[in-house]
Amino acid sequence: MAEEKSLSVEEIKKKREEFLMPAYLTYFKEPVHIVRGEMQYLYDDEGKKYLDAFSSVVTISVGHCHPDIIPEVQKQTAALQHITTLYYTESLVKLAEKLASIMPGDLQKSFFTNSGTEATEMSGVIAKNYTKRHEFIALRHAFHGRTLLSMTLSGQSLWRHSLPYVFGVNQAPAAYCYRCPMGLKYPACDMRCAYAVEEIIKYSTSGKIAGMIAEPIMGFGGVITPPKEYFKIIQELVHKYGGLLIIDEVQTGFGRTGEKWFGIEQWDVVPDIINMAKGMGNGIPIGGVTTTPEIAESHRNLIHFSTYGGNPVSTTQARLVIETIEKYDYRTNAKVVGGYLKEKFIELQEKHKIIGEVRGMGLMLGIELVRDKKTKEPAAKEMIALMDLCKDRGLFIGKGAMAGNVIRIKPPLCITRDDADFIVRILDETLGLVEKESGIIDRNFYNSRTARISAKQQ
Repeated sequence: MAEEKSLSVEEIKKKREEFLMPAYLTYFKEPVHIVRGEMQYLYDDEGKKYLDAFSSVVTISVGHCHPDIIPEVQKQTAALQHITTLYYTESLVKLAEKLASIMPGDLQKSFFTNSGTEATEMSGVIAKNYTKRHEFIALRHAFHGRTLLSMTLSGQSLWRHSLPYVFGVNQAPAAYCYRCPMGLKYPACDMRCAYAVEEIIKYSTSGKIAGMIAEPIMGFGGVITPPKEYFKIIQELVHKYGGLLIIDEVQTGFGRTGEKWFGIEQWDVVPDIINMAKGMGNGIPIGGVTTTPEIAESHRNLIHFSTYGGNPVSTTQARLVIETIEKYDYRTNAKVVGGYLKEKFIELQEKHKIIGEVRGMGLMLGIELVRDKKTKEPAAKEMIALMDLCKDRGLFIGKGAMAGNVIRIKPPLCITRDDADFIVRILDETLGLVEKESGIIDRNFYNSRTARISAKQQ
């Protein structure tokens, strides 16, 4: 039988417009039809190769179609594709046991979901049932999902719609040092943003909270990375007012920040609940929540169920992801290659006027683009142009932040130093083009500055 020809980009565009809701978005002016993935690379319908430096929205952790994972998942799919958790399955308990072995502290009781959004919902339910309270603290700039509760917890108007929201959520300022909400500078600020949480609890809640949710490093928020003292202060305040600290590891989990399994470990804090998804499944739909035995007991006599949560195929793949990270020491690779990338990005910051700040850790990095380093005016239009220029050169990058002006570099944990050099080379070229096109920097200044940098490097 003859192989069926793939649809063209125009044919897909027409069918999307005809049959899909207009809520679907595309990143580029000229969309790309992706047909194949192989580790850190993607290929379009014309055979063009792209380095996926955004991991399909920070979802591919160990690599597209990893050869250590796909064959075993295919076996599971052929043997048992689905059965609910009402029945016993080996894959479910094996994943739970594996997770308990890598979790910090006494976090060892898990519940599996279909996505990070559902994990957010579940963590809220757990916190309410354990504390017998309903009010939450969340952070401005945060993103936690697309349901009503998770949208309420998210701190960007772009991701908040469909009123009314869930009541009982108050937003606190984020530890966004580059654009300090207090107008101060670290470390002279004495962590005012962290201590503001207590003021919000005292004056905007009943004084008795169910919990606070936070990402160790904000993803959609623009890779906002708090100072080292931040989470210990937050945890102390949350516990002082009877709440649980919920840490959203949907993007930072499973080695992405380098060396540690979970991002919050970089701050030497053990939370009460960890949410996870995305890199947990390396592209297959799965999410989850892990907490302590004591907190988990609050659900002993409560029925909670997720039809596809704990599915044999998804739990098999999630366990294999953890084993693959261990086998190839991808956590160390994230630290080493990520550290190298960050150093190179800082060099680009010296060269390019459009770069306001470089931040993040491991392979969760951000480059904030500004039109002027003094005023810090966000370079949002330039960011959009940059994405297309990078795509044309075989590099996929992401964008984030309230203004959409932060480059998000979060490639699969398997990338090499050569891949890192490719990312830097393409960004160097495209940032220069964007600067000249937008008038941020004139051609003569750009050429003379480039010559000085080149001479310095030689």
